[in-house]
Amino acid sequence: KGGKNPPKKKEGGGGGEAKKKKWSKGKVRDKLNNAVLFDAATYDKLYKEVITYKLITPSVVSERLKVRASLAKAGLRELQAKGLVKCIVKHSGQLVYTRATKADDVIVE
Repeated sequence: KGGKNPPKKKEGGGGGEAKKKKWSKGKVRDKLNNAVLFDAATYDKLYKEVITYKLITPSVVSERLKVRASLAKAGLRELQAKGLVKCIVKHSGQLVYTRATKADDVIVE
């Protein structure tokens, strides 16, 4: 009559006897050798190339010009003071700039 069926074993299910996981070596990052001071070539790049980027952040400038982030921030502050870039988002963690257009748009924060 009506009895319960014995529970079926699931196929491919994780059993108790699984292989032990080996420890991974972990990823090794290359040492960044970023400049601490602007040299003439990098300073020219800051004025020529950076102002053409659509999205400008200290991290983008740091990565592309191979300078420290603190130096990138200082450079961007200088560009903003001269009106070559404009600040879109001013957050404690990350500053976001864009190139200055002829007709300044309304800044949305």
